[in-house]
Amino acid sequence: MVKNNLDGQFNELKRELMEYGPNSDISLLDKAWEFTKIAHAGQKRFSGDPYVTHELETAKILAAWKLDLTSIIAGLLHDTVDEGAAKLTDIKGEFGEDVAHLVDGVTRVSYLKLRGSQEEQFVENLRKMFLAMAKDLRVVLVKLADRLHNMQTLSFVPEEKQKRIARETLEIFAPLAERLGMGGVKTQLDDLSFPYVYPEEYEKVKKLSQAHYKEAEKHIQVMRKSLLKILAKENVKPTIQARKKHLYSLWKKLQCAEVSWDFDKVLDIVAMRIIVNTIPECYAALGIVYRQYTPVPHLGVSDFIAQPKPNGYQSIHTKVFGPKGRIVEVQIRTQAMHEEAEFGIAAHWAYSDTKAKDVKSEILEQRGGVIEKKLSWVKELAEWQKEIKDSKEFLEAVKFDALKERIFIFSPKGDVFDLPLGATPIDFAYAVHTDLPRYVKSAKANGKMVPLNYKLKSGEVVEIEKTKLPKDPSSGWSEFVATTTARREIGKYLRKSEEKS
Repeated sequence: MVKNNLDGQFNELKRELMEYGPNSDISLLDKAWEFTKIAHAGQKRFSGDPYVTHELETAKILAAWKLDLTSIIAGLLHDTVDEGAAKLTDIKGEFGEDVAHLVDGVTRVSYLKLRGSQEEQFVENLRKMFLAMAKDLRVVLVKLADRLHNMQTLSFVPEEKQKRIARETLEIFAPLAERLGMGGVKTQLDDLSFPYVYPEEYEKVKKLSQAHYKEAEKHIQVMRKSLLKILAKENVKPTIQARKKHLYSLWKKLQCAEVSWDFDKVLDIVAMRIIVNTIPECYAALGIVYRQYTPVPHLGVSDFIAQPKPNGYQSIHTKVFGPKGRIVEVQIRTQAMHEEAEFGIAAHWAYSDTKAKDVKSEILEQRGGVIEKKLSWVKELAEWQKEIKDSKEFLEAVKFDALKERIFIFSPKGDVFDLPLGATPIDFAYAVHTDLPRYVKSAKANGKMVPLNYKLKSGEVVEIEKTKLPKDPSSGWSEFVATTTARREIGKYLRKSEEKS
């Protein structure tokens, strides 16, 4: 019965793949399914389900992200070497070098475990993961799909392992999904991890938020009915959703000093999301929203369509006074933007876009530079690995820079810079050009003078006022900069100064 059910699910996977990848070689997928069943024959998961269930669910997640045939086959086979009876040479012989490369890459990063007593090993595996990303991003996409299903079934894992797995998901895999623009995946991983890492806080937020969610959703539904009628008259046929703020994100917001557990100050606890077909319809919808509901003057509008976030996110965000004067966040985007927000960089492998039988992923050379621009940080990480030999320093570079919550800062010319939360004008100067800090006289944020250790806020326009003659970086800067680039450049200068003296 279980076998027949799994075969039925596999047939659904094939149908989904054929819908967006009509040129797919389905016979190769059939072959991979039979191969993985043999490789995992007799094996069970902690849940008691056949082990092959996990391989199938991983492949289904990759198909939902509309990845290419090679990735989905790798998803079906990703544990056959590490956990099953197969050898990498078997996979290479049966399915080719690309599939074998992905399976080998996923196997290598599967040993990533956060263990304080084995930090050297953990950092070494982090290095392997980022090197694998730089060579072929699909390795990490398969790993993310694998981790997502493992988190969905974490309750079956022995308790002593649950917290460790959930914590490494929160600290590494969820931020990694966010950097790849996969917002939907990031929130799933966050919320699946939350009850295991912070059980008391999870129960508190879950209990206290229910009434506030319910009340906010009522306001959204009133607005939804009103706007659907008006938009229809303007020949705009949108999908309007109520988007609940996820529990982990809500908890982090409630802990902020300016909110301090006051739910009324969380303006996006439930947001309205308007999804339309075209960019002109986005702006038409914005005008209609403003005709019906008064915008909140001091909060304004964030136009991430005209100026996308560095990870590619596009949408219009605004806040209006809704029913009974409640402030409501409204997000407006196209369907394509919505899919990009959910699946991020994975969306670039969709068959409907490439029309290719199989998609090679030399990630820094695709799509007219789109991927190169979004993933420049991956290339930067690969460069750091050549320079940073100390394990502790590399771990800090990853956790406190590359995978930290991001802000985006504008130059006076409108160029956008992606920086970690806590970045300062000095970090910004190093991001513009490593030579610019030698000419720093002072800094402005949104036209106002700020100290050089000022913590920048996302969306600010930062201007560096320059001296005529260059000067040495201040040794004090190393105490407050947030980026690895700034720390390393300041460190180089200090070491040279010590050598000279």
